[in-house]
Amino acid sequence: MYQHEMEGTKIPQLLTEFHHHRLGATIEDVEYADADIAFFDDLVSGTHARLEEIDRLIAARLSKGWSFDRLDKPMKAILRVGTYELLARSDVPMGAAISEYVDVADAFYERREKGFVNGILDAVAKDVRGSAAGDVRGTTAPSASEAKAD
Repeated sequence: MYQHEMEGTKIPQLLTEFHHHRLGATIEDVEYADADIAFFDDLVSGTHARLEEIDRLIAARLSKGWSFDRLDKPMKAILRVGTYELLARSDVPMGAAISEYVDVADAFYERREKGFVNGILDAVAKDVRGSAAGDVRGTTAPSASEAKAD
């Protein structure tokens, strides 16, 4: 989703590129893990198809005075795909989904932003799956105004 937003790569082309050149490949001495192709494709295609709905859900959970547009592109991609997974993949437990995206955020951000991802996705999970969602990391997420996002 990040590549799509940065370069405007069409989704079918992006999926083909990942299938043939990234998933399970070694690039510049970095070995990329194999992936469940159907799951990967659903996350990318589904997120793209429901982008407006997803962006509204995320924006509704940001602190007052904070706009979705202020988030940087990697943060948007993480939150968008995480939100899609919570919306559409009831086969994935809420805690597991949220934890995975907090782990993704860990590759790009510091502790504060990881808490931000956790807090936003936890709130979205409660919105879309009910109050059974829980804070998977046991921390309270900072408001968007407290998190470094641009």
